Formats: sequence, C-alpha cells, structure tokens
Amino acid sequence: MKDLSRRNFLRHTALTGLGLATAGTLSSYYNAGPKMRFGLVTYQWGRDWDLPTLIANCAKTGLWGIELRTQHAHKVEINLSAAQRIEVKKRFADSPVTCIGYGSNFEYHSPDPVELQKNIEQTKAYIRLCKDIGATGIKVKPNNLPAGVPREKTIAQIAASFNEVGKFAKNLGQLVRVEVHGNLTQEIPNMKAIFDQVTEPNVKICWNCNPEDLLPPGLEANFNSVKKWFGDTVHVRELNIGDYPYQQLMNLFTSMKYNGWILLEARTEPKDRVAAMKEQLAVFNEMVAKAQRK
Repeated sequence: MKDLSRRNFLRHTALTGLGLATAGTLSSYYNAGPKMRFGLVTYQWGRDWDLPTLIANCAKTGLWGIELRTQHAHKVEINLSAAQRIEVKKRFADSPVTCIGYGSNFEYHSPDPVELQKNIEQTKAYIRLCKDIGATGIKVKPNNLPAGVPREKTIAQIAASFNEVGKFAKNLGQLVRVEVHGNLTQEIPNMKAIFDQVTEPNVKICWNCNPEDLLPPGLEANFNSVKKWFGDTVHVRELNIGDYPYQQLMNLFTSMKYNGWILLEARTEPKDRVAAMKEQLAVFNEMVAKAQRK
C-alpha cells in the first residue's frame, strides 16, 4: 500500500467501505488501464448539499468525480477569497473525489455585443476559479441560434468566443467543455458547424444525451461526426429511465476507447439520493461490462 498515492490510498479505503459491491475488485480497478469513470453533476441530486456533504456522499457511493454546478449550496463561486479557494482545493485533495470542473451557464450567441462580452469576461473569471480550486476546466454552452440573425453569423460568433476563452484557458492549463445544449445548437450538425471553426485544441465537446442526437441519420452517425472533438466529460441522465439508447452510447464510447468521465446529471427526485447514486453506478458498470464483451 505504501507505493500508492494519497488519493489512491483514500480511494482504496472508499472501495473497502463500499464492500467493492459496485466497483469490482481492487486488483481489477488498479489494473484496468484506460477506462470510463462515473461521476456526478450537482445539477439536481447535489444542489442542496454543502461542499463537505457533497464530497462525502460521492466518496461513499463510488462516484469519484464532481462537476460543480453554479448557484448551488456548495457555494463555490468567484466571490471566494484566495484562502477559501485553497480550502476547496484541499478538501478535494484530502478525499478520493476529483474536482473535475465547474458547470457554468455562460453562453455566446447573443446579438448584443455588450451581453456577449459580459459572458466572455465572466467565463474568464470562472476559469481562474477552476485553476485555483484544482479543477481542470469549465463547462459552457452555445445555447441558441437567434431568430432574425443569419445562422452562419451566430455560428461564427460562438466559435470565435470559444476560441477566445479557449486561448485564455490554455494559458492556465484548463479545458473549455462545450455542452451540446440549447435551442437549435443542440442539433449535432449545428454543433459540428461551430466546431469546424474552433481552432483552440483545449475547447472540447461534452456530449449531452439529447433527443436530437437520434435525429436522422441516427445516433451512431451523429456521434461519429463530432467524436474527434470529444473531451473528457459526458453528461447522462438516469441510465435506466427513459428511452435514450444508453447501451448503444456506451458501446460507441467503449469502441473508441474513451477515457473520460461519464457524469450523471440526474433529473428525478428519489427519496434517498445516496442509494440512487449507488444504483446508477451499478447500472453504469453493467452497461460498460456489456459493451466490453461485444
């Protein structure tokens, strides 16, 4: 055990506490090599947990990655002092849980130049926060193609904004994770049109499991059309609820040897969220195992 890092030691302890029920044996965990990992977006299930509770609940359930959502009870925002930012970073470092990044609502489609610049500058401020708390990137959105504005103009504006914040983030060692989101912009051909103009290599797509993914020519073709821009995060909803073809999605990610985080952005309201997190991890592990057997 002495040759394990502190984080891996903590992770070993967490696995033992879980009885290895959802994570497999320790030997398989440490020898598995590149693999998808399961974590949590605090969007719903973590919205009212303070930071210590959030980290503790993720540790006890085996969801070892967190994307912190803005305006939630953990209160990790840009008003934190330098000392408070160090404390947030230390809380994660002293746990088996990784602070993956920050989930913002910044968007770059507005035809109002003042509004656009406000979103860009706020993005930069939160990228600094990500750096200070030990995260690796920020999540942003395109979010719309406004009526009355030529589509090509808005697409070029969004891409240029991504390039600007991407360049800023690169200098701080951060990623810009673009959630496939918004009216019209969540349609995969429009997302592809945006990324055809993105030049900064640290600006990446965060697949978001929208119904629009299934529009003709279908999930696999849409997936393949943008997969070269995938980063290290994917958002999913409850894997065993609804009709989104999550098993097919896991097959696609497994076939491309994806080595990132699959993050649960839950939408339901279970009575016991900790138990529900454990259940989702078990479903995820089963889907991945099935994909690997193909």
